[in-house]
Amino acid sequence: MKKIIECVPNYSEGRDRSVIDAIVGAISSVEGVKVLNVDPGEATNRTVVTFVGEPEAVVEAAFRGSAKAQELIDMRRHHGAHPRSGATDVLPLVPVAGVTLEECAALARALAERMYKELGIPCYCYEAAAFKPERKNLAVCRAGEYEALPEKFADPERRPDFCGEWDERAQRSGASNVGARDFLVAVNFNLNTTSTRRAMAVAFDVREKGRKAREGGSLTGKLLKDENGEQIWIPGTLKGCKAIGWYIDEYGIAQVSMNITDIAATPLHLAFEEVCRAAAARGLRVTGTEIVGLVPKKVLLEAGRYFLGKQQRSLGISEEEILKIAVKSMSLDDLKPFDPREKVIEFLMEDEAETAVRERLVRMRVKDFIAETASESPAPGGGSVSACMGALGAALATMVANLSAHKRGWDDRWQEFSDVAERGQALVAELTALVDEDTAAFNRIMDALGLPKGTPEEKAARAAALEEATLYAASVPLHTMEASLKALPLALVMARQGNPASASDAGVAALAARAAVRGAHLNVRINAAGLTDPAPAAPLLARAAEIERAAADLETQVLAEVEKHL
Repeated sequence: MKKIIECVPNYSEGRDRSVIDAIVGAISSVEGVKVLNVDPGEATNRTVVTFVGEPEAVVEAAFRGSAKAQELIDMRRHHGAHPRSGATDVLPLVPVAGVTLEECAALARALAERMYKELGIPCYCYEAAAFKPERKNLAVCRAGEYEALPEKFADPERRPDFCGEWDERAQRSGASNVGARDFLVAVNFNLNTTSTRRAMAVAFDVREKGRKAREGGSLTGKLLKDENGEQIWIPGTLKGCKAIGWYIDEYGIAQVSMNITDIAATPLHLAFEEVCRAAAARGLRVTGTEIVGLVPKKVLLEAGRYFLGKQQRSLGISEEEILKIAVKSMSLDDLKPFDPREKVIEFLMEDEAETAVRERLVRMRVKDFIAETASESPAPGGGSVSACMGALGAALATMVANLSAHKRGWDDRWQEFSDVAERGQALVAELTALVDEDTAAFNRIMDALGLPKGTPEEKAARAAALEEATLYAASVPLHTMEASLKALPLALVMARQGNPASASDAGVAALAARAAVRGAHLNVRINAAGLTDPAPAAPLLARAAEIERAAADLETQVLAEVEKHL
């Protein structure tokens, strides 16, 4: 697996576009790094940049971005609504693929040391990279913000992990906080008030740390301490959440600004619900949600499914529709348009050119796909058409499930049909991908045939490549058979238990899935026949014959059930 990490530095400049562009340019100058998002905030005077790549490249880009920020940002003149201690304020490394959090922590410590040694930037190491347990909490590292740094430099217990004297260079750059963490969701909840105090009260209600205990439970009473003289805290309701309240002049509203550091313990949608509850308890209303930076796709998909479940609506709809539900349910477009393709990490990591090639057929209009199939080109052929039929069969079974989930009088059965629809959607996605994959497998054979065959070595390499490509070309339609077979039990359940008015659709679903199985079986056989060594083909052919028999039996059962409704 390719190693990929994400870096989400926050720079203390959100107003001067030339400075922001110069920092981003320094990051982008590293080959292999892809900048996914640049999110400046005028009121906070802070810009969040998100970029990804392989570890070595990302660390180098982070270093160059920090060097440029040190050059262009003077912290002695910085003011903004967000807490900050340095020009490069926070610099977290986040594991994405093939890398552990511990590996990112080691990279972060090395980066912090390099930033100090080569640039003279004082650095704290926080979260997973922390050298001291208390510094796992970013708030401890940044306590007192930039203005407290002279005092902290003089205190051996509070000094940055890498630092020298509080000289002019340190005064200009401030102290950076370099760390490693899992995905963090930064989000602001918009309130129908301009009161920072009220927003702060809601933040204290929900954040894990909670609030200081006071006499009488009031906001202004005397602070309460335990027998050891330590402050007593009343914990908040949300695990893994940090929050404050502030007023944003740009929008003319107060917000609860939150970092969700553990999205497994507190998903975004539950944080939204709890802030809504806490706000309502204080006579306030959450009018919308503002996501700062990027989020993994699963965060919005989980939210969309959650709100669909609350409505007792089927979850077996397309990802695009689920994302729309998430956007509308949390009013993510309250302050500005929200486009998931500009805010979701997976979408931004996609290479559009590569995706367009990989999905050449499925991106076509139906008319164009048919015309392409009918042309003189040998691909797409029977394998791609079989996968397409399988996808249509799964889609029809899914449609019947969704219609059944919404049928009047069947409200108490929505979960039953939603489960079927979700399984169907997964098969639709799997089979849709196989439409292009079958053609790609054919192209592998053609590429192998085009290899040179002059010398004995070239002949051997060509023969091996052709054998491998042919075996793969037999494996892809077997995959189509497996997936199409799974669509038939869904059609059977819908023929027996689904909306009677859609029984014929369940029947067509079975016919399409069975045709997909039979068509793909022919492709397995003809490709297997092209192998020089028949041994690897034997298990493929045996499994294909088994699937063919099972599909025939299921098709018979589905059509028998359909006949009862006709």
